[in-house]
Amino acid sequence: MSIIAFQGEHGAYSEIASLKYFGDKVKLSPSFSIDLVFNKVKTGKADFGVVPVENSSFGSIFETYDYLSKYDLFITGELNLQVNHYLLAEKKYKLDEIKKVYSHPQALGQSSEFLKTLKNAKIHPAYDTAGSAIISGPEKGEPVAIVASKNAAAIYGLKILKANIQNNKENYTRFLVISKKSNKQKIASPKSSICFELQNVPGSLFKALSIFALRDINLAKIESRPIPQKPFQYVFYVDLYADLSEQKIKNAINHLEEIAVSVKKFGAYETGKIFRS
Repeated sequence: MSIIAFQGEHGAYSEIASLKYFGDKVKLSPSFSIDLVFNKVKTGKADFGVVPVENSSFGSIFETYDYLSKYDLFITGELNLQVNHYLLAEKKYKLDEIKKVYSHPQALGQSSEFLKTLKNAKIHPAYDTAGSAIISGPEKGEPVAIVASKNAAAIYGLKILKANIQNNKENYTRFLVISKKSNKQKIASPKSSICFELQNVPGSLFKALSIFALRDINLAKIESRPIPQKPFQYVFYVDLYADLSEQKIKNAINHLEEIAVSVKKFGAYETGKIFRS
């Protein structure tokens, strides 16, 4: 039975994503942080990790990009999960009684318009959506609520005060599946991810991107992240609609390696399907 590490506690969206991708015939391993998910996979404590990388409303999860660079792991899959947020509390409380609301900063940001209507409630960031139920545990007996999934309500015995409170009803989070081993099977609808560092000279990024444009390679996304040891210099992460095993991609990577300081390949994987939470 495969062990799947995910960030958060049981009921977290990362757990829902894990079950959507792998099914329920797996052992799930809750993890306090994204870093710990990567570490579990690296050390063999988990066979795969499932980590959020981007939200359609609130943007990129930068931690995931930074740990992709830090750890020598591969991306072997992705999925897009529609995220519906719920305001949850102990069953004895009503909506207008709530004084505090806990959740992950991403969930709070994605639900900001609704949360503004809670005039008497203070908003408190927490490390996880479902984990907020545990954090707020010591405050039981007080009118505390959390923003989390419907699954979390069932797991922790909480009442749904308000459903679908996210700002955008078409709210999706993209998750990556990470592993110590790269994908070897044939991929029907391939996508690949790489990162590279360039010399800090005029036109370097233009030249790098031209390598892909001249070969008609479609880029899905580009993201830049600072290099801590080199102030105001950056690593560029690129997703390609292509398989790294294709000859034109190999040629492009070879060309890129001629002009880049470094190039790292994260692997090829099936373009993510959309799942409903």
